[in-house]
Amino acid sequence: MTNKVMSIMVVGVGGQGVILASELLCEAAMRMGYDVKKSEIHGMAQRGGSVVSSVRYGEKVYSPLITKREADILLSFEQLETLRWLDYIKPEGKIVINDQRIVPMAVAVGQGEYPDVFGILNRVTDKVYKLNGPDIAQQVGDIRAVNVALVGALSIHLDIPMELWRKVIESRVPPETLDINLKAFEMGRTLMKVP
Repeated sequence: MTNKVMSIMVVGVGGQGVILASELLCEAAMRMGYDVKKSEIHGMAQRGGSVVSSVRYGEKVYSPLITKREADILLSFEQLETLRWLDYIKPEGKIVINDQRIVPMAVAVGQGEYPDVFGILNRVTDKVYKLNGPDIAQQVGDIRAVNVALVGALSIHLDIPMELWRKVIESRVPPETLDINLKAFEMGRTLMKVP
């Protein structure tokens, strides 16, 4: 166990499963014996608004809040949300990003343009790890498994063993979706290992 506190932001749009993903992360860290703190901001989540969950774990954590330039990892479920929270990443921090766009209303009605997110990120950092979550979810047979696939991708960057992740997923997802979620997790993890 390390004395270092890991700070991870999980961000996305309402309905993408950000909260379940952060709960899986929290439970895995707790089962490792870490002190864990979590905070959530739902905003207009039910209307497709921004959702962010901050998770911090270590030997002793005093606050769940992550300030600018403090996050070790940004796990982003949607491209534009990555830019919204980019200031919170440490200079040496990592970004695990779902290659998915959810077009905001202003862009849909022609009042704005969707930015070249990866172009912007490539100018800022070389620690961007991209995953096509919807493709994985389609392969396993349930589009709702995107969030667990992204947790699988995140798991490569953490000191939590695979067997413990399996137990956490078993305890958190409905039994009828367990096989799908485990496959999604393993695919996310495997694809994140491939350069």
